[in-house]
Amino acid sequence: MSTPLYQLKAEFFKTLGHPVRIRVLELLSEREHAVAEMLPEVGVEPAHLSQQLAVLRRANLVVTRREGSTVYYSLTSPQVAELLRVARTILSGVLAGQAELLADLQAVRTQAEKQS
Repeated sequence: MSTPLYQLKAEFFKTLGHPVRIRVLELLSEREHAVAEMLPEVGVEPAHLSQQLAVLRRANLVVTRREGSTVYYSLTSPQVAELLRVARTILSGVLAGQAELLADLQAVRTQAEKQS
C-alpha cells in the first residue's frame, strides 16, 4: 500500500523544518553556490552545514556538481524557490496582522489609561 499524500507532504515539510536548511535553500534560490561560499552566509560549522546539505540531497531538493575539488550546489527545481517566496508572502501577512492587533491592543490600553 502506498503512503498517503498528506503523510508525504508532512515528511517534506519536516525536511524544510530547520533554519539552516531554509537559509541554504534561500541562497540557492539566487544561484548555484559552492559550500565555501555558503559557510559565512549560514554561520554554522562546516560539519553541520555538510549534514544539512546531505538532508537536502536525500530529499532531492538540491543537486551537486564538482569542479576540481570544489562542490557546487543548486536547486533541483525552481519551484523550491517559489515555495520559499510563497512562505514569505504568507508570513508577511501573518506578521502584518499581528502588528495590527498589537497596535489595536496598545490603543485600547492607552485609552483605558486616559480614562482612569
